[in-house]
Amino acid sequence: MTTDIKTLLALTIERKASDLHLVVGVPPCLRIHGELRFLNEFGVLTDKDAENLIFSILQEEQKELLINNKEIDFSFELAGQGRFRVNIYNQKGTLAGAFRFIPMKIRSIEDLGLPSICHEFAKLKQGFVLVTGPTGHGKSTTLAAIINEVVNTRSCNVITIEDPIEFVFQNNKALVSQRELGLDTHSWVASLRSVLREDPDVVLIGEMRDYDTISAALTIAETGHLVFSTLHTNSASQTVDRIIDAFPEESKNQVRIQLSTCLEAVFSQRLLPTIEEGRTLAHEVMIATAAVKTAIREGKTHMIDNIIQTSGSLGMSTLESSLVKLVNEGAITMETARLFALRPEEVSRLLKKL
Repeated sequence: MTTDIKTLLALTIERKASDLHLVVGVPPCLRIHGELRFLNEFGVLTDKDAENLIFSILQEEQKELLINNKEIDFSFELAGQGRFRVNIYNQKGTLAGAFRFIPMKIRSIEDLGLPSICHEFAKLKQGFVLVTGPTGHGKSTTLAAIINEVVNTRSCNVITIEDPIEFVFQNNKALVSQRELGLDTHSWVASLRSVLREDPDVVLIGEMRDYDTISAALTIAETGHLVFSTLHTNSASQTVDRIIDAFPEESKNQVRIQLSTCLEAVFSQRLLPTIEEGRTLAHEVMIATAAVKTAIREGKTHMIDNIIQTSGSLGMSTLESSLVKLVNEGAITMETARLFALRPEEVSRLLKKL
C-alpha cells in the first residue's frame, strides 16, 4: 500500500464519515451515515500495511503499552482538520484500528436538532444528568453541545475526565480543565477521587464503566456539583436499573435513595437512517420529577415508562412519540420507526391515532 494514515484520515473527513476501520485482509473501510463502505481503490491491507499505518502515529510509550496490553485508546489530531478517538487492538494475531472522527467545531443544541429541554440541563446548578444510547449514536456530540453552552454562558469551573479527550472546549465564561486517562491521570478512581479537591462546579465523566465510576459520580453529584456522564443503555428505566444493579445487594436500597436525591434527567437517543441519505435523531427525555424520584426510591422502576408517557407537559417524551413525529415529518419510514422502537406496538398505536 502506497498511502499513509494521514491521507486516510483526511479522506474520512472529506467523505463525512464517522469512522475509519483498518483490518488486515480487507481494504480500509469508512462508516458513512451508519453504513460501512470499503475503500477498494487502496487494495487489501496486509499485516505490514496495518503495522506501518498504525505505528506511524504512535509514540514509543504508546507502542510499548500496545505490545503489553494488546490494545490502547488515545486521541489523535490531524493538524487543523479534526480529531480522532482511536482504539488500536489485535485480531487474529494482527493489528487493527478504529478511528472515530471528532469535529474541531462543537455544534450547538439547535444545530444538532436537540429538544429545547437540553438548554435547561446546561442551567442546572447541581445534580446528575445522563445521556444514554448505543455506541456510535452521538452521545458524546450531544454532551459536547450541552457542556459548550455551559462554558459559553456560565462563570464556573468545568472539569472533564475522559478516555481519551474527545471534543476540546475553549475557555470562555467558564474555566475548563480536561483530563485524559493515561496522559493526565493514571486511573478513573484516582481522578474521580481528586476532582472534588479541584473546586469544580461542573464535572463531565466520559463514561460510567463500572461500580467505581458510578459510585464516584453519585458522590460528586450528591455533594452539590453538576455531573454529566453517559451509559450504554436504551431507555431511562434501563439506565436507572443499570446504575442500581452495579452495586452489591446490601447497598441497593441506599443507592436508590442517593439516585432519587441527585438525578435530574436522562436523555436517551438514537441516530436513524433517513429516507434521504443521512441520519436523524430520535430521543426519549425523562425529567426526575417527584413521581420519578418516588418510583426510583421505592424500587418501582417499571413505572417510569408510564410516567414519561403521561408527562409531556413537563418536557418529557417517549422514544416512540419521537419516532412517530419523524415519520409524520417524512424523515423516516414507518418500518424504520418500528425497527428502532423499544415498543413497536406503541408506534403502531400512535400512527393509527393520526
